[in-house]
Amino acid sequence: MMKENYEFFLRTALDAALKAGQIQRERFRRPKEITYKSAIDLVTDVDKKCEEIIVHHLRKNCPTIGILSEEGFSKNFSSPNLWIVDPLDGTTNYAHGYPCFSISIALQLEKELVIGVIHNPLTQESYTATKKGGAFKNNQPLCVSSVKRVERALLCTGFPYDIGISERNNLREFTKVIRYAQGVRRDGSAALDLCRVAEGVFDGFWELKLKPWDVAAGALIIKEAGGMVTTFTGDPFSPFADTIVGTNGLIHEEMLSLLQ
Repeated sequence: MMKENYEFFLRTALDAALKAGQIQRERFRRPKEITYKSAIDLVTDVDKKCEEIIVHHLRKNCPTIGILSEEGFSKNFSSPNLWIVDPLDGTTNYAHGYPCFSISIALQLEKELVIGVIHNPLTQESYTATKKGGAFKNNQPLCVSSVKRVERALLCTGFPYDIGISERNNLREFTKVIRYAQGVRRDGSAALDLCRVAEGVFDGFWELKLKPWDVAAGALIIKEAGGMVTTFTGDPFSPFADTIVGTNGLIHEEMLSLLQ
């Protein structure tokens, strides 16, 4: 599984994302079955259908690679070679008809992220990255912003599903950062938020208690677009870490100091 295979893996992931995206476009703002994993954490039948489509495609084309996927179609997820899949990032948005959601697929080889694909079904924008191969939106190169101070920065974030019962809920961090930043947005799809850092729309993103499928692809896309991704404490990023800060690199140290 050397670099010469990256193009095959990228095409495999992108094809899977496009198939799921078609389902999401067709079912958007139409009746759907909704169940709840917790008080405010929901899942739709579209999540499950898209996961089934993606997992089938990945297994068919890459049968030896494990899969870690949000809704339960995981297989060999302790493998060092692993697809990390979110079939519908932004499910709450999708269920309510709010047009901000995506499909996120990453590939980790020998525990290192090498492929990232995030697809926005409504806009038909596909964000892609390969290790040391750059980041792209619909084949056009991506580059992070040149903003150098948080006071000039447009940032984005989100809040964990246990916000109502846990004191560690990002409210403290949000209250602190919003006093310094030019603006902070909360769109509800971490994967798309990370892509918008990569393309220079947002200058930075932070959040806590996210899952690997929320951040794996987007983190690689930011890095390959010239940005920086770490934990809140500045440690190297891992999709299995509990916190994430992704920025254009220029405001990264200032962001970390605000989040301490």
